[in-house]
Amino acid sequence: MLTSHRWLSKTALLMALGIISTAAIPMMTANLAEANPQSYLEEYIFSQSRRDIVPEGTFIPLSSENDKIIVTPKETAKVTLEVERDIRSASGNIAIRRGSQIKGKLQPAFGGTQFVAEELILRNTDERFPIEASSGVITETEIISRKTDPDILEGALIGAAAGAILAEVFGDIDFGEVLAGAGLGVIAELLLRGSEEVEVIVVRPNNGDIDLKLESDLVLD
Repeated sequence: MLTSHRWLSKTALLMALGIISTAAIPMMTANLAEANPQSYLEEYIFSQSRRDIVPEGTFIPLSSENDKIIVTPKETAKVTLEVERDIRSASGNIAIRRGSQIKGKLQPAFGGTQFVAEELILRNTDERFPIEASSGVITETEIISRKTDPDILEGALIGAAAGAILAEVFGDIDFGEVLAGAGLGVIAELLLRGSEEVEVIVVRPNNGDIDLKLESDLVLD
């Protein structure tokens, strides 16, 4: 009987130890995770690697289908431009493909005009991202007079403020219709009617005038 009791006591002890060991497994796992945060760090790094980050200070060259953009010195005009070449992220991936669009506005700045970007639209995916970037200040001006060669207007995108000037001159004439149907000589004549000369700022987007510089990191998830 002593042997039997002794055997039962050993069995009970082993069973108790088994229960204790099983209950301790989650605690041991948690302790190991706390003691070794490497796996969590690796997971965080992996999640970050899936993000494309174009760093602050990156230059983004832009282009336009228009050779010139003409605005008045006090005008703010919305403009959509195209990215001229592929832009790579800090990790070397192509983050912004050539042909992506950047929406923004030309606005008065320090005696000239400056392009301020507002939104990036990625090519192919049409994903949209806010963007903080601006060009240098463009100060090139032209004085259009009756002696000016009207070819200055050829291939130009003319800002809405010029339309406002024309509206004051023409009254009920639709400025859009005038531009759509008139020859360059007629447009020049209309611009100058009632005025000896008009000062405008000429932006040449395909000559690097409005290439952008990022003012903060651009994160593309």
